[in-house]
Amino acid sequence: MERLKCSPKTGVFLLSGGHFIIDFYNNFLPVLLPVIMVRMDMSLTMCGLLVMVLSITANILQPFFGYVFDKHNAGKVIVYAVALCGIFICTVGYAPNKPVLFLLCALLGVAVSAYHPLGTSLMGRVSNKMNMGRSVSFYVAGGNIGFALAPVVVVAFLDRFQLETLPVLIVPGVLLAFTYIATNLWNIPSKSKKIINKAIDSNFSHFLKNKDIVRLNLSMGFRCWTHVSVVTFLPLLMQSKGISPIMSGSLLGVFLVGSAVGGLFGGEVGDRTNHKKVMLYSLVLSIIPVIYFFMVPSTNIMAIIALFFAGALLMAPQPSSIVWTGHLMPQFIGVASGMMMGFCYGIGSIGAAITAVLGDYIGLGTALLISVIPIFFAIGLVAVTPYREV
Repeated sequence: MERLKCSPKTGVFLLSGGHFIIDFYNNFLPVLLPVIMVRMDMSLTMCGLLVMVLSITANILQPFFGYVFDKHNAGKVIVYAVALCGIFICTVGYAPNKPVLFLLCALLGVAVSAYHPLGTSLMGRVSNKMNMGRSVSFYVAGGNIGFALAPVVVVAFLDRFQLETLPVLIVPGVLLAFTYIATNLWNIPSKSKKIINKAIDSNFSHFLKNKDIVRLNLSMGFRCWTHVSVVTFLPLLMQSKGISPIMSGSLLGVFLVGSAVGGLFGGEVGDRTNHKKVMLYSLVLSIIPVIYFFMVPSTNIMAIIALFFAGALLMAPQPSSIVWTGHLMPQFIGVASGMMMGFCYGIGSIGAAITAVLGDYIGLGTALLISVIPIFFAIGLVAVTPYREV
């Protein structure tokens, strides 16, 4: 195996930093939507379709990338992924029409989709196996923090500059790409050493025949329906109620900071206790703050606290879901990551598009309140999935 020119802890930090950058760029679109919506005369349904295109390419493709990266060494892809993400999303201001806009978002999604399973696979090469839950928590938290900061940074940027100056924000991704080269992180093999069954190796459908894996995917997909709906449409909802764009972006930031905190502690608690219990209890508890906020969406202190805990509790299951699925398919960690960090969000994005269509007919606030219902399905699926200690 190629040697890192940095410590394992630094390797974990850099991979988590890449996740930060990837999800930072991946969350520009919700804040840009109000501007793009006016500029290109787009309906709420059209905005929902744009979000769905990005989510499908950024999420549903992840298990397939993971499958390839588990079989073939492709570490160099992380360099291109972190550099290209910024280029694709930061040039949307120059899109001359809707097809080009959709194409840029789709290409952004492909870069995002490639990084997630590859980053998790490389995390397994550089981190301590006994603390995989902790390492995955840092990795997930890196992405969640980037996701949380994106609305604040983009709103502040657009408050002072025009959309056409957004390419300035490409720089961080390019710098990180050069860091991966300098530390030799891009030469670490992604291929799994645990591929021992050629029948499984040659048949991707094997994963779909495992009922436990299917249940976990569907449960996290229902969780993501609620989470993606909030992330995508919270700024639009608050601005429709007369809240300023800066405050709307800040509220989204509160939700995403909560998500980062939940993601950071979810895997650690799962390592110390039981990953199934972490997923089940956090999903049950998430119902209360989500319903409370959408019953009284406002900027008062109780609503803000509810929004923070909604984000934390909705995201807490993710590290445990990655580790749990990894236990079910240890020879394909990239696929496991792609399912829990990608495919599930693809399901959630389809749900968010349904929420957008409902919003055109019954109002966005009511549609977002209804998006709580999928959490109950998620709870039921986690509850009936057997958990085996590893």
